[in-house]
Amino acid sequence: MAITLLFPTPLWQARLTDDGLLADLAHSCHSLAADDAAGRRWSRAHRYRGYTSYASLNDLPARDPAFGQLARWLVRQASEFAAAAHLDLAGRKPKLDSLWVNVLKPGGGHSGHIHPHSIISGTLYVEVPEGSGAIRFEDPRLPMLMHSPPRTPDAPPEQRNFVHVEPAAGDLLLWESWLRHEVMPSAAKAERVSISFNFA
Repeated sequence: MAITLLFPTPLWQARLTDDGLLADLAHSCHSLAADDAAGRRWSRAHRYRGYTSYASLNDLPARDPAFGQLARWLVRQASEFAAAAHLDLAGRKPKLDSLWVNVLKPGGGHSGHIHPHSIISGTLYVEVPEGSGAIRFEDPRLPMLMHSPPRTPDAPPEQRNFVHVEPAAGDLLLWESWLRHEVMPSAAKAERVSISFNFA
């Protein structure tokens, strides 16, 4: 007898080991949170607990050399992920389509969502104080499971309905953009800083 696991969902995990770049990104993210009035207004209007540049700034790699350096590294990572996931991009590299800053205050989270009109999405974690909360990925088959029993506590990650990943500063996660995910509420006493992005 044998079990074959069908339809795996890849999650790319890497680490930004350039501490100087990580420090520069942290400084830039905090500066944007202080200076970007349009982003702060959007965050308040949409009840985002903290600051995001999601709807206010779309040129961070051109605006700031640290983001430019990050963008080049992200393109390499996304290309490697696409190859490892056997995505047929017709000989082209993934194109960085959008990139935004998130400064999440204590108690903040982000409800379940996907990233439409993209092929690869991800997050680089810049500052992650203890208790910041995990990112939770949802089994894409969940709406069809109907009467399926819950999984046992010792189920391996690939057989769970939800997988929680606790990031640390410098961690990079990439996934296919259709994968539903959410940011669990932060119990940290300080802000969590991350940079999210999409590839077309």
